[in-house]
Amino acid sequence: QVQLVESGGGSVQTGESLRISCAASGSTYNLNCMGWFRQAPGKEREGVASIGRGGETTYATSVKGRVTVSRDTSKNTLYLQMNNLRPADTAIYYCAARTRACGWTGLMPANYIYWGRGTQVTVSS
Repeated sequence: QVQLVESGGGSVQTGESLRISCAASGSTYNLNCMGWFRQAPGKEREGVASIGRGGETTYATSVKGRVTVSRDTSKNTLYLQMNNLRPADTAIYYCAARTRACGWTGLMPANYIYWGRGTQVTVSS
């Protein structure tokens, strides 16, 4: 089993930056693809970014150029650096992981096994 715990969410103004983290524990040795997802009120959960074991990344079009996903395997921690935040970025952000490679499904939530409980990010204008 794997446990994922997000942290670092908060309230910021438009144009500001925020970095959120996800600490993994348990049987992390065989984790491969890890991703960030978000869900705004009344909307479906959507993929934001994913990163494979080899560091390969994929980003949603809506955040490309403003967001960077990274992982520190020595600390079993996943990060999401978000810059130039907009009110449309307001959502609960979830960390997810799986043992399969990201491939072309890295941004699809249905393909992930392990999920964190989420951290709230609020961007005001």
